[in-house]
Amino acid sequence: MIIELLAGGVAGVFGHQKSRDFVRRRLRYTGFVQKSSTGMGLAAGAATALVAAPIAAALPLVGAPAALIVSAGIGTGVAVGIKQARKGSSFDD
Repeated sequence: MIIELLAGGVAGVFGHQKSRDFVRRRLRYTGFVQKSSTGMGLAAGAATALVAAPIAAALPLVGAPAALIVSAGIGTGVAVGIKQARKGSSFDD
């Protein structure tokens, strides 16, 4: 159980950072960022959960909690990336 949560936590933090950077660097001038609603992070997290759940169920050391942690990390990363892209924060840091 502890290994599962640790693996999910590490993957969740990694997913958060990568999705945030991708949204704020690559999608900053798209309509996705400029006109999106606040629910886009939730939608990204839900889509990740649908993809990650069967994969996590097939792996021996991870399960549903790890898939939910990763999904939450990616969803929050997208939401934060949209905020940063709208605010115009530094894209090179």
